[in-house]
Amino acid sequence: MPAVSRRPCLASFLGLSVLAGLLLLTGGRCGGAEPSAAGSARLVMPRLAMPRLAMPGRPHVGPLPQATEPQIRLARSLRADVTTLAETIGERHADPFHAAALGRAEAFLHTSLVAAGLAVERQAYELRGLTVANLIAEIRGAANRGQQADEIIVVGAHYDSAADTPGANDNASGVAATLALARAFAATTPARTLRFVFFVSEEPPWFQTDDMGSVRYARRCRQRKERIAAMLSIETIGYFSDAPGSQRFDSLPPLRLLYPDRGNFIAFVGNVASGELVSRTVEKFRDTTPFPAYGCALPDTIQGVGWSDHWAFWQAGYPAVMVTDTAVFRYPHYHAPEDTPDKLDFERIARVVGGLERVIADLANIAAP
Repeated sequence: MPAVSRRPCLASFLGLSVLAGLLLLTGGRCGGAEPSAAGSARLVMPRLAMPRLAMPGRPHVGPLPQATEPQIRLARSLRADVTTLAETIGERHADPFHAAALGRAEAFLHTSLVAAGLAVERQAYELRGLTVANLIAEIRGAANRGQQADEIIVVGAHYDSAADTPGANDNASGVAATLALARAFAATTPARTLRFVFFVSEEPPWFQTDDMGSVRYARRCRQRKERIAAMLSIETIGYFSDAPGSQRFDSLPPLRLLYPDRGNFIAFVGNVASGELVSRTVEKFRDTTPFPAYGCALPDTIQGVGWSDHWAFWQAGYPAVMVTDTAVFRYPHYHAPEDTPDKLDFERIARVVGGLERVIADLANIAAP
């Protein structure tokens, strides 16, 4: 996720004020889903894409249930992977001083995916004289379950860090979650194809340039005419606080009227064209997971809406959603040397990952692992 200004943005304020009026007229929902041959809803771009702030279902309120043994084990595994990336490897990105660390992060992820029983494709490219790579692990859809097998669900996270930070939350937390999800689904047989992708070079100076790893990958998907039905970008998901005022909306003031002021929830963020996907993921998460979740589908011109790898998929014409703790709008150690594993709540990350398992199982049309 890029370095950003925290000053309020007047254009964002006015834009969301207009959106609020539109939502009153539309009820917060437009578009829809079509039934597929396998009987599940087929994700489609809505005919009339409109902003969405109202989401289906109800967010969890009150204390969280006691952690289960599987959640506790998952929390330990997530902590171990984040610690490897943020402490053992540390700052990692494509400059001459940190390229070796970036290579060690890539090797760690490759080894972990192979250990989970997954074949790994390396999409390598040159970046200022250095070779960097995206890593892709695919679980093919079942050929005997209709035409869904050539529809693809992408789950991804970037494994580089910003300069001068070990990047525990941004984005070792998202990488560890994506790795946990890849392990969870490795032995399943989805109807739609599942791809777990670890992107390189998301952070500045590569952010939203042709050299951003997810831009290279999404363009390749479009060139190959691949049918990406949904993309989930897992970005900075490890920091939670129950303190009043811990959730800020510096550049998005109207959201203060709609969302809690305590940073204890997970957010699903999309552009207006991905509104149906945002609604579906939030609804499934809320229906199956006792953890507070909120979502919105907003114009991607609003500051913060496109701050991760999902943006690259929008540019290629695919529906995509960012799953996040809202990063700079909550996390006091964003892009700082203090972004270390001890700042993260691994038990809550485990609960989010469990909810995402059920969301992905729904999108891929398989029984939850």
